[in-house]
Amino acid sequence: MPVQPRPQVPADAPVPADAPAVPPAGGSPADHAVGLAHFNSLPFAAAEAAFLECCGSLRWAHRMAAHRPYPDLGALLAASDEAGYDLAPGDIAEALAAEPAPCLHHDAPRAAHLALRAAHAAYESRFGHTFVICLDAYTPGQHVDQVLAGIRVRMEHEVDEERAVTAEELRRLARSRIVELMTAGPGQER
Repeated sequence: MPVQPRPQVPADAPVPADAPAVPPAGGSPADHAVGLAHFNSLPFAAAEAAFLECCGSLRWAHRMAAHRPYPDLGALLAASDEAGYDLAPGDIAEALAAEPAPCLHHDAPRAAHLALRAAHAAYESRFGHTFVICLDAYTPGQHVDQVLAGIRVRMEHEVDEERAVTAEELRRLARSRIVELMTAGPGQER
């Protein structure tokens, strides 16, 4: 199931013991260094636009672009986390508004599409925003099950608890997208 690079795992869902702390991105640390050097040299507006693809909060993207240059990927990811923790509720709402709902490949069975659509609608009705989940620890074949399980578990949350889980998922998505961005070649920013 092709999921836009914006998926996440519920905070209380089991995560495989071998799940990496930094999302897998392909490429070597040298590739990351080349991508980071290129990214650090981008004009401010281009860097901010690229960061907006990682997290839809303008405040977050502006802060991330303004704090360049980053010495290494670890520093960039730490800055992303820090900026994510500093988001106000309005910033989180802005980021959520930019998030696509995880979706299925068009060849998936119709019943799977209907189940996913119904689960998303129930979640959005209860919490007022798109369900976000980082699926980096799972194979594409596991995505549908993880999204449906995540929605089922998180529908039991109180609003404040779900707000905290959602904010964490947005941070995880931003990290994953940043790693992906750093492995893209020059001119291939998302």
